[in-house]
Amino acid sequence: MTRQQLVEQIQRKKSYLCVGLDTDILKIPKYLLNKPDPVLTFNKAIIDATRDFCVAYKINTAFFEAMGARGWEIMEETFDYIGNDHLKIADAKRGDIGNTSHQYAKAFFDMLKADAVTVAPYMGEDSIRPFLEYDGKWTIVLGLTSNPGSNDFERLRLDTDDVAPLVPSLIQPSRGELLYERVLRTVSCWGTIHNLMFVIGATQASDLGSIRSIIPDHFLLVPGVGAQGGSLAEVSEYGMNKETGLLVNASRAVIYASDGEDFVEAAANAAKAYAAEMAGYLG
Repeated sequence: MTRQQLVEQIQRKKSYLCVGLDTDILKIPKYLLNKPDPVLTFNKAIIDATRDFCVAYKINTAFFEAMGARGWEIMEETFDYIGNDHLKIADAKRGDIGNTSHQYAKAFFDMLKADAVTVAPYMGEDSIRPFLEYDGKWTIVLGLTSNPGSNDFERLRLDTDDVAPLVPSLIQPSRGELLYERVLRTVSCWGTIHNLMFVIGATQASDLGSIRSIIPDHFLLVPGVGAQGGSLAEVSEYGMNKETGLLVNASRAVIYASDGEDFVEAAANAAKAYAAEMAGYLG
């Protein structure tokens, strides 16, 4: 899905909701366990319930990889079921040396048919470049995450004098910038606004103003709204740009809105409520 197509979907639906499929067989309604393929049945039901209210789906690959070979098949079948009218994100958080990343990119883009994949930037440009080489695909780089451990590295303050010689002059580093700011500034030069997004945790909404000063035009994938306590109002106020520029992900708050036989209706209502709130922010 191209940027133009994504923006058109957002404008048409008045929504920038991404539904996260973090499907855990221990959390789906118990009666589904009697079905021949409970996880796939659950995924399809959630997709049917929410597709009118969202523009993207994010599969957390860990939940499916833990199931072995059948888990990978379920991811393939789930993405096939979603179709082409929604952005399909493989939340895999990959990142390795170049030849390994080539294989990861092939697995998610060629085999799984994902439109986008999340990657970790720690190993540098050569670990991300193979993903960016795919036309019509998105690479979503971890920028500022919302987990407590993000303070261990992401918010370390850098001494610019020590690292500036290694940084292209066009990036224009500032003295005392934080590590995540350096990541955003540097990685944004490796791709374009048409193939590169960044993950910014919703619970870090207070930082969105400064983040937008570094990457004003890129789309941001924002997890953490709902069960993790992020504020959709704050994310929208500080993170939106002229083309919206946001994909706000809700996982547990939508897919586990009920653990009973009414889970489909509950998921639809939750997604509809998010979309209605987003429509208000879009004006």
